[in-house]
Amino acid sequence: MGEARIWHGGDLDEARRLCPHAPEPWIDLSTGINPIAYPMPALPASSFERLPSPADHRDLEAAAAEAYGATDPAQVVAAPGTQILISLLPSLWPRSRVAVLGPTYAEHARAWRGAGHDVDELTALEAAREAGIVVLVNPNNPDGRTLERPALIEEADRLRRRGGWLVVDEAFADFDPGETLVPVLPENAIVLRSFGKTYGLAGIRLGFAVASAGMTERLRTTMGPWAVSGPAIDIARQALRDRAWRQAAGRARAEDAARLDRLLAPLADGAPRGTSLYRLMESRRAPELFVHLAHRGIWVRHFQHDPRLLRFGLPGNEVAWERLEQALDAFLAM
Repeated sequence: MGEARIWHGGDLDEARRLCPHAPEPWIDLSTGINPIAYPMPALPASSFERLPSPADHRDLEAAAAEAYGATDPAQVVAAPGTQILISLLPSLWPRSRVAVLGPTYAEHARAWRGAGHDVDELTALEAAREAGIVVLVNPNNPDGRTLERPALIEEADRLRRRGGWLVVDEAFADFDPGETLVPVLPENAIVLRSFGKTYGLAGIRLGFAVASAGMTERLRTTMGPWAVSGPAIDIARQALRDRAWRQAAGRARAEDAARLDRLLAPLADGAPRGTSLYRLMESRRAPELFVHLAHRGIWVRHFQHDPRLLRFGLPGNEVAWERLEQALDAFLAM
């Protein structure tokens, strides 16, 4: 038997296959990507015509270091998407006992297990005492659980004493940065940051690792030269330095998340939770609601590990908000 498929958001082909008669255009709320993208700058022809120079890469990493609060640009390495980093990291260690704090983004456990490590998927950090490597997502996907910075520093120190490492995926931390580990980065910690989710430009495939200079150099060597495309570099270094846009977008998405909570609350068995880019609701009627929305051309994220959960991304315009509200009202009236 082959490996079980891991379901991700954003697969509208699957949505159309399941509900071929749903109204178009589909509203894709199945991802946690900012629906209001950073305005694309005009790109020079040279972005496409030549290979990026080492100086281009260094400037991108310096922009990321500034945006994320790293103390030294040498701590930052750019990659063609955070997913590549998730897949590469397990190859840097010999077989180890790895604890993945979950339920969370399933690619973490799969990557470490696929590289031959012994993986325990645990629900509490305190249960990871036998692990040499601990992997967690902060804030967590999909429930938004946040671990405070002192607890992360303590865990990194515990692991350091036994020669271990802490890997923290901060893909959704840009708009909720309170507990980021980057400014106080322990020497045995690796922090992953996603560009595409925050800036609504997931298609350019860009992510970063923040770690000790020795670890970032190992990652650069593993990926090889020209890991990031010229257009991605030119777009991202402008966006990362646009602090005013990021602050305004963060405020706007927090307002959108609160608006979405108000719509979901009458259907949920408890208060919705998550981050400012997605909201997770729990309901005994979740499977029924998922089908109801799909037949109305609204695609949300459901979960194999718990059918009571649905994750909603943020609508990107008033038409989408109105369609969602009407569909939820219709479900409430059933």
